[in-house]
Amino acid sequence: MSRKYKFKNPNAAYFVSFATVYWLDVFTRQAYFSILEKSISNCRAKKSMEVFAYCFMPSHVHLVFRSNIEDPSGLLRDFKGFTARKIIKAIEVNPQESRKEWLLWMMERAGKRNSNVKKRQLWQQHNKPIELWSGKVLKQKIDYIHNNPVAQGFVTDPIHWKYSSARNYADDETILKIDNEGMHLGMMDY
Repeated sequence: MSRKYKFKNPNAAYFVSFATVYWLDVFTRQAYFSILEKSISNCRAKKSMEVFAYCFMPSHVHLVFRSNIEDPSGLLRDFKGFTARKIIKAIEVNPQESRKEWLLWMMERAGKRNSNVKKRQLWQQHNKPIELWSGKVLKQKIDYIHNNPVAQGFVTDPIHWKYSSARNYADDETILKIDNEGMHLGMMDY
């Protein structure tokens, strides 16, 4: 991986995007979205994660976050590992999942190509973290995250995508809470 994409400053806020293997549209059912939602909430409560923006798409996740314990790489690694195990298990036991065999086969196929994986792989390994060093860059990444469902043609207004912090910025925290006070980074003019 390029040195350009590393968590160099453990104190910084970062923009990350990570996708499922083969860009599989895994997140098409409420149960799978709920795993991501609960995992983010747990990381905020128990792992000192600050979340400033997010968007869960069918095949990928966008986050702007910071680790209060100065371990953004470890935090993201743990989040991805935990959610991978939970989501794969949820697919295995979901009697309504019409794509079960195919999804599991694709994840197994990806896992066989990766010596770090025992059986199945859900997430691609790279995250491409980008340190958010200014208010302008932070706003650009948050706007990108919030407009992703619009750009993909799922909605016409960012606040209509259920799993996006665009709703939070419109004072709707019904899905996930975010850390607006974390914008004390001195960079935000929202």
